[in-house]
Amino acid sequence: MRTIITVLYLTIFLICSLPIMGIIALLHLIWPQRSDRMALRVVQHAFFVIEFLSGVDLTITGQENVPQDTSVLYIGNHLGFFDIVLTYSRVPANTGYISKQSVFKVPILRLWMYRLHCLGLDRSDIRQGMKVILKAIDYVKNGTSIFIFPEGTRSKTGEVLPFKAGSFKIATKSGCPIIPVAITGTDNILENHFPWIKRAKVSITYGKPIPTASLTSEEQKALPQTVRDEIIRLKEEQHNA
Repeated sequence: MRTIITVLYLTIFLICSLPIMGIIALLHLIWPQRSDRMALRVVQHAFFVIEFLSGVDLTITGQENVPQDTSVLYIGNHLGFFDIVLTYSRVPANTGYISKQSVFKVPILRLWMYRLHCLGLDRSDIRQGMKVILKAIDYVKNGTSIFIFPEGTRSKTGEVLPFKAGSFKIATKSGCPIIPVAITGTDNILENHFPWIKRAKVSITYGKPIPTASLTSEEQKALPQTVRDEIIRLKEEQHNA
């Protein structure tokens, strides 16, 4: 029943949100920043409802570590679809997610993703991937945060997979801080018993900002492993809590 209600709500939201999207698009011509905030709040509200309907028992720590006055690069480990639902609903300002290109093929959903400054990445196309990274750098420089899962795929074991180094250029080229995000338990909502949505305990921990503006070349090279180690440490804290 939980699955049916959640899917039904998501379908109704996507269809009924089309007029709202039209209003936001018109507003964007006059007040771009205000329209971006409106789009953010509309989708955050929808995700809060999905979280409620899914019965998620969520514990969040470290949210005070997220800057309120500057754009950042969120780096998280990836377990499943609900990683996005539960983190996007809590970002304090405009944030675009970098996801696989295939997600942009879903009707209506792709319109919202474009409106929210999300970017589709084809990891098999190096040239396209570079364009996405450059676009993300531009977003960050202009005040929009970016959230990426640099493992490149979801972990099926819960362990943090090796990070792809390319995505870290978003931070080093823009000079923005990195917020490590440790996620545990989201795969127990859906992926571990797909297609059924089950009640699950989830922990999300936001680490302290990692500055990138004045890193040496060696520090930049070590950055992916540095952030990965921090996320692993945060996940161990979740386990021991």
